[in-house]
Amino acid sequence: MQEALQQEPRIAEMFADLHPPFEAQAAAIESNRCLNCFDAPCTGACPTHIDAPRFIKKIASGNLRGAALEILDANVLGASCARVCPVEVLCEGACVMHGYNQQPIQIGRLQRFAMDRFHAQSGKLPRKSDRNHIEKIACIGAGPASLAAATELKQRGFQVTVFDKNLLPGGLNTYGVAEYKLTLADSLREIELIQELGVEFRLGVEICEASLAELEAEFDMIFIGVGLGPMHRLNIRGNDHPDVIEALQF
Repeated sequence: MQEALQQEPRIAEMFADLHPPFEAQAAAIESNRCLNCFDAPCTGACPTHIDAPRFIKKIASGNLRGAALEILDANVLGASCARVCPVEVLCEGACVMHGYNQQPIQIGRLQRFAMDRFHAQSGKLPRKSDRNHIEKIACIGAGPASLAAATELKQRGFQVTVFDKNLLPGGLNTYGVAEYKLTLADSLREIELIQELGVEFRLGVEICEASLAELEAEFDMIFIGVGLGPMHRLNIRGNDHPDVIEALQF
């Protein structure tokens, strides 16, 4: 898909971003609309409880790195969530602007703006503890659940290894999200942050009952984040195409 988008402008136009990114001036204007509510209903409506008013205020003041770190402190997958999260029924759906018959603050696009700048400037994930623990932890599955757990544990000094049967990490983000919402490159870019933090990835390794016993011998703790399993087949012509089968079996 990525090669097709690069080679065919017509296809690129058809698969353009569902929510186009903000330009710097537009982001500044939008962030200054935020009322910085004390009780922040948007934060309460966010499944990961990102402090939206806080990171938006940092965007308004020009502190884009601080805004990104605020997002990452609550959600290491903040860049992908900014693209695919149904904000209209979550944070933006809870925005107090609705009560004034105004458009809600575009929190998702502001979050993407901060995270895109962070990645463009080769930002790094910070450690949350100076301690280095001897405990070794295995995370089975390289989807969002394991990625979040691995990052949080590594930031606190644990030794973490992520296993996945696929050759690429990311789970649903890598294999199951439409290109116009989240591209493969964007998904893998987030995982690079986690790798740079020191999390080890062992890919192309399928865990069965026998290998689970080996993991129990090698690791002190095991986190199981195997995801939702295969998706339902469409039962239409072309459903047996190799690319379709691979996507359905991630």
